[in-house]
Amino acid sequence: MAELTLDIARKILDVALAKGVEIKLKPLVVTVLDARGCVKISAAQDGTSLMRSEIAHGKAWGALAMGMGSRALFQRAQEQAYFVSAVNTMAQGRLIPVPGGVLIQDGGVLLGAVGVSGDTSDNDEICAIAGIEAAGLKANPG
Repeated sequence: MAELTLDIARKILDVALAKGVEIKLKPLVVTVLDARGCVKISAAQDGTSLMRSEIAHGKAWGALAMGMGSRALFQRAQEQAYFVSAVNTMAQGRLIPVPGGVLIQDGGVLLGAVGVSGDTSDNDEICAIAGIEAAGLKANPG
């Protein structure tokens, strides 16, 4: 597989949302970006709060922009706060450096990223990983 198709992105999104329901999380937003950073698909469950879509997008976009899952970006922000702050300034505030943004890989090929927001960052990440793995792809959270 050399690209993230809409069918694959839809599978990732559906499973990520279903995982949230299964483990009884707060309403989620899931956004799937292709390797260029363009939205492939995004959906919000009923009851999500106002900024969840932007946060999910920022988690996925930040993972792509930095070439690391947002969990790794979170760890880097703790170790090098000035660096991540400066990068986020250059990115016009589009990075959300907390878990929940996971790179999608097929072998060594980067296909895109998933961002999930709505519950705790760790739970958001669990849902993103579940969606990616259900599509038969490798999830790289960090």
